Amino acid sequence: MRFNLVDRIVTVKPGKAIEALKNLTLGEEYLSDHFPTFPVMPGVLMLESLVEAAAWLLRVTHDFERSLIVLHEVRNIKYVSFVEPGQQMRVLMSLVEENGPLATFKGQGEVEGKQTVSAKLTLRSSNLSDRDPQLANVDERLRQHFRDLYRLLSGHVKPASVAS
Repeated sequence: MRFNLVDRIVTVKPGKAIEALKNLTLGEEYLSDHFPTFPVMPGVLMLESLVEAAAWLLRVTHDFERSLIVLHEVRNIKYVSFVEPGQQMRVLMSLVEENGPLATFKGQGEVEGKQTVSAKLTLRSSNLSDRDPQLANVDERLRQHFRDLYRLLSGHVKPASVAS
C-alpha cells in the first residue's frame, strides 16, 4: 500500500507556510480495519498528512532541488479529535527554521475549524547522488515526478510569492 494523503494543495508561501487538504472517504483501504464499526483515520496517518504537507512546502521553497525528503523527528504531537469518513482535514504547516539538510515545521490538522492533530516535526532532505554520484539520474527522475505531482495537487496554481 502506498500513501499519498495530501489530496489538494490550496496555498503555498515558499519559505513560510502551506495549506493542504485531505479528504477522508470510506474508500480508504485502511478504514476496514481501523475500526470496522467506528472507522476513523489512524493517528499515524494524520501525522503523515502533516509530514507530506511540510515536504511539499520544502520542495517548492527549494524549487525541487532535493529528491529525497524523510521524517527525522516528531515532537509535541497532540491528537485532539477523530477524522471520520466524509470529513475534510485542512492541514496548515509553517516553516520554523532550516539548518542545512534539516528543516523544522510546526503545524496542525483541523476539521471544520476544530483541531484534530498538531505537532512540531523535522524533515531531512538530500539527493541520492550525495552518497553515490551514479544515482544522479534517479534523483532527476524523482524530482520530475514530484514536479508533475505538484502540478496535479496544486491545480497549476503558482506559489503565492510568484503569483500575479
